[in-house]
Amino acid sequence: MASIHCFFRYPVQLNTSTSTSTSTSTSTSRVPVSSFSFNCLRCSRSSSSSSVDAHAAANKNVGDDVFSVTSSSEYDVDYLGESTKGDFNLNFDRLQPVGIDGEAALDGPIEEVARMEAQEAEHLLNDFGIPSPSSARNSPRGIFCSRTLNLRSISAIGYDMDYTLMHYNVMAWEGRAYDYCMVNLRNMGFPVEGLAFDPDLVIRGLVIDKEKGNLVKADRFGYVKRAMHGTTMLSNRAVRWSTDWMKELLDPNLVPLIIKDFIRQYVAVGKALFRAHVEGQLKSEIMSKPELFVEPDPELPLALLDQKEAGKKLLLITNSDYHYTDKMMQHSFNRFLPNDMGWRDLFNMVIVSARKPEFFQMSHPLYEVVTGEGLMRPCFKARTGGLYSGGSAQMIENSLNIHGDEILYVGDHIYTDVSQSKVHLRWRTALICRELEEEYNALINSRGQRARLVELINQKEVVGDLFNQLRLSLQRRNRGRPAQTLAATNMDDQELTESMQKLLVVMQRLDQKIAPMLESDGELFNKRYADIYTSRVSNFLHYTPFMYFRSQEQTLAHDSYSYYCSERNDGSVSGVIDN
Repeated sequence: MASIHCFFRYPVQLNTSTSTSTSTSTSTSRVPVSSFSFNCLRCSRSSSSSSVDAHAAANKNVGDDVFSVTSSSEYDVDYLGESTKGDFNLNFDRLQPVGIDGEAALDGPIEEVARMEAQEAEHLLNDFGIPSPSSARNSPRGIFCSRTLNLRSISAIGYDMDYTLMHYNVMAWEGRAYDYCMVNLRNMGFPVEGLAFDPDLVIRGLVIDKEKGNLVKADRFGYVKRAMHGTTMLSNRAVRWSTDWMKELLDPNLVPLIIKDFIRQYVAVGKALFRAHVEGQLKSEIMSKPELFVEPDPELPLALLDQKEAGKKLLLITNSDYHYTDKMMQHSFNRFLPNDMGWRDLFNMVIVSARKPEFFQMSHPLYEVVTGEGLMRPCFKARTGGLYSGGSAQMIENSLNIHGDEILYVGDHIYTDVSQSKVHLRWRTALICRELEEEYNALINSRGQRARLVELINQKEVVGDLFNQLRLSLQRRNRGRPAQTLAATNMDDQELTESMQKLLVVMQRLDQKIAPMLESDGELFNKRYADIYTSRVSNFLHYTPFMYFRSQEQTLAHDSYSYYCSERNDGSVSGVIDN
């Protein structure tokens, strides 16, 4: 069967027959791919009721004769290294008997064909009222790609619940958790008077230095860029000295005692927070009035419904217990689903009390939840549609016969959800990070300041380069050697030293201006670890379950120089000097 892979976002069809008023004969003319597709879809929907009934009786879908989908046994790998499983194919042998010649419709240079079709596609997207993928990416609710991901090749999508499928009011939920934590610490004998919950104090992705009691933010190479000791921000000088400050300033015999005390406090806070989250009092308070703690998202259940109807197997994998999960999912999902659907109808499998990250690392006993009251019984094999407690990720793979990079897991925790599922199982990952929306708005609002910052840094680079050249000239003069150029050699001593003094003052003043601007700029952004990341699950609704997310090309430092040369030389890169 002749076929061609289609990489368009919408179904396409290729040719129509048109007739003129002066002739009874018909002739074939080329029309935009997306136009014909849209007309075909419109015509199929305007068919008579009898033909619709006949179509339904035959149990066939619109387009079954024209399109096919690449199966898991027939897939290939595309030029980006992604699986073609799930791609739509166009069956030409089904088109030709009715007078449609698909290959003729694509005659001409592909650059021209693609340009025209892209323009037509943009017009149709506007007609549909749907933002294009490129415009969606440039919005606070875009989905951003770190590693190329073809959603069409994904067979199953697993979801975490807390802060993933439902977003809590941070001040309400975490504020109450903080209150319970303070009570637990007070009962353990710690002085907690005067402490208050501050949700803006830290961001995710920070590292706790348990030995020194510091909270640090590292760059992509692992070097510490910023740090706090307790709630006090450390200066750059203190950060630089942080690895040795105790050794230099304290009695070596005292250092182990301080480290031991830091670790004791860290463990105590961890236990107090764990009890606050796990013990029934907090969760009972939330379940009794979920509307005070949960921010509803009407689009989210519909995004999952699109994925399910596209053939994705949906999984819920949460560390929360059954009673809490059922109550919160009912509140957040059921009222937004059509046709009296319940939240359970969305998922092919539900795992509660999963004990992540161990869920991705090892196997735990599996129990089936068999009653609405949460009664459980031991179970040795999971089945589709089941509700379970415990178990392991490998158990899910075996029961669904889906493995590795066929599964996408979506969660909010960098280590528990993203890192471990990727490292141990090769699952693809998506990170939910609600603060992205604030970061995006901060980026937009700071464009002017960032432009000024870049300008100042560039100015310092030029001034600094001249200063360094004069410094080298001075060094060579003091050694009795000529400077780099004749002009520099001919400068008298006073002119040379006065020029260096002026430039040094300028650089020092620039540093005083740049430092606080750079500090402020660094507060806005955080680094990501997942294949894709976005602020909320409902953002998938602005795309499709068939989206091909392509990561941006990563440039090296010399790439910008190559681009600069090409711009200066009207398209020809020049970097070699002929002798």
